[in-house]
Amino acid sequence: MSQRDYYEVLGVAREASPEELKAAFRNLARKYHPDINKEPDAEERFKELNEAYAVLSDVEKRAAYDRYGHAGVNGMGGSPDFSGMDFTDIFEDFFGFNMGGGGRRSKNSPRRGADLSQIVQLTFEESVFGVDKDIEFVRDEVCATCHGSGAEPGTSPVKCSTCEGRGEVRHMRQTFLGSMVQVVTCPTCGGKGEMISSPCKVCRGTGLERKTVSKAVKIPGGVDSGTQVRLSGEGQPGSNGGPNGNLYVEIRVKAHQFFRRQSDNILLDLNINVAQATLGAEVDVPTVYGNEKMVVPAGTQPGKVFTLRNKGIPHLRGGGRGDQKVIVNIQIPTHLDEKQRKLFEELAGTLGAEVLPQEKSIFDILKDVLGG
Repeated sequence: MSQRDYYEVLGVAREASPEELKAAFRNLARKYHPDINKEPDAEERFKELNEAYAVLSDVEKRAAYDRYGHAGVNGMGGSPDFSGMDFTDIFEDFFGFNMGGGGRRSKNSPRRGADLSQIVQLTFEESVFGVDKDIEFVRDEVCATCHGSGAEPGTSPVKCSTCEGRGEVRHMRQTFLGSMVQVVTCPTCGGKGEMISSPCKVCRGTGLERKTVSKAVKIPGGVDSGTQVRLSGEGQPGSNGGPNGNLYVEIRVKAHQFFRRQSDNILLDLNINVAQATLGAEVDVPTVYGNEKMVVPAGTQPGKVFTLRNKGIPHLRGGGRGDQKVIVNIQIPTHLDEKQRKLFEELAGTLGAEVLPQEKSIFDILKDVLGG
């Protein structure tokens, strides 16, 4: 059977860089390795991939192949020489074994602890001004009885006789590429490298115990629901001397009776009566910073939006604050006494009875002003 073009085998262009060749080989090797792919032709495809990569990854062989084709590297029907090829990093990355041992991350290497999360509820005002909160959460800590050894006080762990303290064992296996060393976690000690004959009664040999921890968290002003505050090193403990994980405090803000948030602006719906809207008035407007005087001009229409500068929420990053947007609603009286009814009837007689359709709804006006 005629040999396929090596570039076609790897699925790359003839001008492909060494990095592109290696990336293509890695992807296809993962797909067709016989230990992973059980299709009948997987082994042959894998051999073909190795042959193509062995030639194209070598500068001199690639030049000969580009000039003379298969004849330039095969001679009179021979096979390419794989002796100079280094597949170590590729097989380590994908299959967990190597061609001569070493290079694989040990089970006893330092490992960072897992991150934890905790939800904290704030009032609207607390989210605006910031607050110091005391929180409680559960995490693992070094066992106070065995001091993390996992062994009952007065005893000590002993080196695992199976792996001699390495935490992993190596098996030699023969493949069509030669002898390979497969490295696996020691089945006796589970990768720890030592055995505990008398486990600590408190932590049951884990070296850790669950504890409820209290921490004071400083929450800055301007946070919103979904904001996370990171407490570095307050997560789960690391192993083998690795660093602790982090604690992420997730903020949830309770809804306010009157105020609503839009970005860093505060929205407030304010009811005024028909006389104030018609004649104009000075009114007190509540803000999170206290009441503010606001002038309502004569002839104010429903849905009119007034802005109180710098009365909004502090910017979480950088100085300054947002604004407070006051949306005016005209409150129509539902119960009139005799004098009020007479006055309205006199007013109605001067206004006429003509009605006109409105070109733009209040909802559309608010969308334009508030940006959706």
